[in-house]
Amino acid sequence: MQLTQADRLDILVLVDNVTDSLSSTPGFVTREWPLIRKRSGMKLLAGACLCCANHGLSLVITAHGPQGSRTVLFDGGPVDYAVPRNGERLGVDFAAIDAVVLSHGHWDHAGGLPAAFDLMGKAGRRDVPLHLHPGMFHQRGSKQPDGGVLPMDLVPRPEAWAAMGAKPVVTDQPTTCADGLVYVSGEIPRRTAYERGLPYQVKQEADGSWTPDTLLMDERFVAVDIKDKGVVVFTACSHAGVVNVLHSARECFPGRPLYAVMGGLHLSGENEASIPATVADLAGFGLTHIIPAHCTGWRAVGALERAFGEPMVAPAAVGKLFAL
Repeated sequence: MQLTQADRLDILVLVDNVTDSLSSTPGFVTREWPLIRKRSGMKLLAGACLCCANHGLSLVITAHGPQGSRTVLFDGGPVDYAVPRNGERLGVDFAAIDAVVLSHGHWDHAGGLPAAFDLMGKAGRRDVPLHLHPGMFHQRGSKQPDGGVLPMDLVPRPEAWAAMGAKPVVTDQPTTCADGLVYVSGEIPRRTAYERGLPYQVKQEADGSWTPDTLLMDERFVAVDIKDKGVVVFTACSHAGVVNVLHSARECFPGRPLYAVMGGLHLSGENEASIPATVADLAGFGLTHIIPAHCTGWRAVGALERAFGEPMVAPAAVGKLFAL
């Protein structure tokens, strides 16, 4: 699928698992505290002035193209309060959001979107396209060691999103948004032997029984093609496996280099065993930047940094601004 190329790309981390405004960063990254000073005029360093971290992910992606800037909100984090709190401090213009993408049907990516649509509505934005996969609305849960199931919060159905001011776009096929600057993938083919999804996830059937739901076929990635650089791939959780994601992205954009990958790589918990194979295979994509976030896990971040160093590996955190 042909994309309109962006001249440059800004990615603001609205929600992430961690806050870190002390660690040194490469020159293309602005940390939270300097960004808040610039955008909100912070004159006193205090807890009330800063962002909050939450278990989830939300990125404000602004592509600067030939017709001007277009902004996409990629996921919304887990809870309502983090979006207005962090958005206000980071100077997010909710009136400028042209489209929203929910990467997959998990609460830690969908839970903050109602608050985001409320802020968009208050800013005068209605009928904002919201890209959804038809497979993300069933009841999911996590199988527990005692054999029971801990249910997950449901993702609202399309009609509920419409009542919030969204314009649901429900499809499992690839598409574009933001005047053709942003690509939303279809379902991600599974190729590797070691990327096995979420081992203990189950879904509830019509008869009330629980069946395995490890692969999360509703997960999709987002991509932007930067002129003279290549394709930047955004993967919110990589339940498909980041190597599978990048294989799919490379096939979607033949002849274009993959410049960067950013998002949750889900190499924590049960998936820590796949860190060595993942790091080894990532070396084959010719990436300039790897920006791990959310569910990647500290062991994987450390392994990536040891393998590739800076500035190739630049971990995300709440309030960081990445300029590519």
